[in-house]
Amino acid sequence: MNKSSTNAAALRIREARDVLEALALPREQRNDRSALCLLGLLGLTPEKKWREAANPLMGITPLMDFSRDHYGIQYAPNTRETFRRQTMHQFVQAGIALYNPDKPNRPVNSPKAVYQITPEALGLIKVFQTDQWDNALQIFFKLHQSLTGKYAQPRQMNLVPISLLEGTKLELSPGNHSLLLKAIVEEFAPRYAPGGHLIYLGDTGEKHAFFDEKFLASLGIEVDPHGKMPDAILHDPRNRWLLLIEAVTSHGPMNAKRHEELTRLFASSTEGLVFVTAFPDRATLAKHIANIAWETEVWVADAPDHLIHFDGERYLGPYGA
Repeated sequence: MNKSSTNAAALRIREARDVLEALALPREQRNDRSALCLLGLLGLTPEKKWREAANPLMGITPLMDFSRDHYGIQYAPNTRETFRRQTMHQFVQAGIALYNPDKPNRPVNSPKAVYQITPEALGLIKVFQTDQWDNALQIFFKLHQSLTGKYAQPRQMNLVPISLLEGTKLELSPGNHSLLLKAIVEEFAPRYAPGGHLIYLGDTGEKHAFFDEKFLASLGIEVDPHGKMPDAILHDPRNRWLLLIEAVTSHGPMNAKRHEELTRLFASSTEGLVFVTAFPDRATLAKHIANIAWETEVWVADAPDHLIHFDGERYLGPYGA
């Protein structure tokens, strides 16, 4: 970029930060990263006027590419999660952006996830730096609460409901992974850990959808909350087993490396450890069968009454007991 272009880009970023401040975004979301996300959502390159703002569908990687290509600011690939959790999540909460408006039931961790500026925010931003701005901003704030509720409804309708073992209800983010977790709780658990206790259930949208830390501690286990937990943990009181379950819809079966990681993570357990990989169907199992570790179990949701045992020494039980 030449000096003139660089100056125009810097000015536009400062203006976008002014917009975010006027919209009362927290200080953490008034930085250059968030300003560039806003500009990307509007398709506003430095030479365009605010009134030329548009509403393209933009994923996280395209937003990062937009920043590099049009503003000369490049972010490392490993900052994708920062973009998602520290900027776009707050944009959605503030009624500035829509999440997957083209397909609200798209899984949270889908590489096809997209964002789009809301019609109300677009209309407001188009009059930035005009005499209509102050009045339009007041109207936007009056709409704010209703906007966030309005745009949350389509996604809320696609949440996956789960009936926990104790009779309580839980809702997970939409997607095939959550459907498999639902099957683990409602189909696997009653068959292979009847009368058991659900200790942990992960979610692609939230780090811990359900986590009974006190119960886990009662079994002699205190885990690092930043450690890589299995997708589900069940306690079988009859056999005094702890079932560590990985739910696989695309990648990540209980391979030898994962088996060793979980063995170390739960080494202090007073209960025997049982390692299980759950698949939605046999077609998905077939893609990963070569990587499944020995001394583990496999469960397929579309054939819930059967287990596949990877080794002949013991059937559904802990090793080394």
